[in-house]
Amino acid sequence: LVARREERLNALAAELKKQHGIEAIVLKADLADQAGADALARRINEGGWPLAGLINNAGFGDRGAFADLALERQLAMIQVNITSLVSLTWQLLPALRKQSGSFVINVASTAAFQAGPNMAIYYATKAFVLSFSEALHEELKGAGVAVSALCPGATASEFAQEAHMTDTKLFKAGTMTAEDVVKKSLAQRRNAIVIPGLRNLLMVWSGKLSPRAVTRRLAGWLQA
Repeated sequence: LVARREERLNALAAELKKQHGIEAIVLKADLADQAGADALARRINEGGWPLAGLINNAGFGDRGAFADLALERQLAMIQVNITSLVSLTWQLLPALRKQSGSFVINVASTAAFQAGPNMAIYYATKAFVLSFSEALHEELKGAGVAVSALCPGATASEFAQEAHMTDTKLFKAGTMTAEDVVKKSLAQRRNAIVIPGLRNLLMVWSGKLSPRAVTRRLAGWLQA
């Protein structure tokens, strides 16, 4: 378990042990800092733990016009959503190759399928994650490592609050539970792309059939 807030991870680890008998190892890391990502990968590799799977779930977004949001925050978003994800995947791939049936789940978003006015950097980072994951899915087929891009839509989590999106049409229309998203992701982890939820699937496919000018305007409207 990896995150910046160690106390919350410790609580989660205790819950996992109590309910499921799972011994979870807590590692504190700030993935907005490349040194944090490197230190995390080094600690995992030096720990010698068998690595059956890697779930790159760290990420954040923020709503607002590109010119109005702080550049530092947007660059941090690229670092967390893209650079740390790529770095951890590359550094941990040798360990994953040693485990039969191992997998990588990179959390993208339904945002990956179109441009997003007023969340320009976030949507662009998720488009990268989708493309990167699809390419790795093909590259690593012969190595026995399954790579998938998980593309959830609005999900009940802290994301909306952190991204200033709680009052948007997208989140007011309803959300999936994090539990349902996780179950779908793990059940289909050998697929290149996983889109949990019928509504999300319909949104993605209708977007594929629409001109890009329409889909980006719709994305902007949903975030208004």
